[in-house]
Amino acid sequence: MRFLSLLLSGRAASKATVPGWRTTVVRFTVLLLVAGSVSADLPEVIERVKPAVVVVGTHQLTRSPQFVMRGTGFVVGDGRQVATNAHVIQEELNLAAGETLVIVFRSASTAAQQRQARVVLVDKGHDLALLRIDGQALPALTLHDSEPVREGESVAFTGFPIGGALGLSPVTHRGIISSITPIVLPGANARQLNARVVQQIRSGSFDIYQLDATAYPGNSGGPLYETNRGEVIGIINMVFVKENKESTLSKPSGISFAIPVRFLRELMAQIK
Repeated sequence: MRFLSLLLSGRAASKATVPGWRTTVVRFTVLLLVAGSVSADLPEVIERVKPAVVVVGTHQLTRSPQFVMRGTGFVVGDGRQVATNAHVIQEELNLAAGETLVIVFRSASTAAQQRQARVVLVDKGHDLALLRIDGQALPALTLHDSEPVREGESVAFTGFPIGGALGLSPVTHRGIISSITPIVLPGANARQLNARVVQQIRSGSFDIYQLDATAYPGNSGGPLYETNRGEVIGIINMVFVKENKESTLSKPSGISFAIPVRFLRELMAQIK
């Protein structure tokens, strides 16, 4: 800003020695204003994103509580498709007891609403699932499909952290893409191997986004999006938790990971 002040006062350049200096000042000022407007747009972007972010869980009339949250999801496609993680829905439903898969959403003018959902497609290799809901279409998010995502890019993600412990209201966190790296084993100890990790090894490694942002287990399945346009670039997949889940509020790691959205586009393309 000091440089701009010098330009405007004429001390940084002389009109006699630098022809067109006023034009340079105007262009420089416009660039600063444009950069400021992009940063100021995040509140508006969040307002557009929140109606499309939903809670994914199960409902059963004969248990208490009747609704149990499993993770976050977001509306895509025609407004009746919901994207989330495969591990969010991996537990089998107790159909005999009347347990059903549902989503919970809240619009600006109504209280929380619940709709039944069914699993349409699952990609276990990339930990993605696509659900289908009935009824009126909900606001859908736009999937990013242009220039490549770069390290250092500003991003935000919206979801329901700590399994709804903070209330079933969407919470937004902001950070950057700190690294784009192949997914690897979580540790050298063979006892840390599980079916999900083995499946990823067999299907081959792929790049994943590491985020410099504080996320929590309940954010899994939520959208990772650009801060300027709100286009989805990834799906929150894993949160690195130190010690145990009970310590996530007092000792958050600040490290989370997201699956690139191209794998979600590929999954959606399989729908006839």
